[in-house]
Amino acid sequence: MKIIQEHQKCIGCGSCAALCPKYWEIGDDGKARPIGSKANGANFELEVDKIGCNQEAADACPVQCIKIGK
Repeated sequence: MKIIQEHQKCIGCGSCAALCPKYWEIGDDGKARPIGSKANGANFELEVDKIGCNQEAADACPVQCIKIGK
């Protein structure tokens, strides 16, 4: 499974980090990013075995910048 975050769209509300602190953090730029992710253009991507709380983080994101793919 892959978590993709469109970083430019992030407004730094912190809902993902609050709901899923194992996978999300707020960076120095005030925006969230997946912990251990790699930049791919304007996106951050993270491969995971199980989605876990990331679906809740994606659902709670007010700007819908978190995508879950296979």
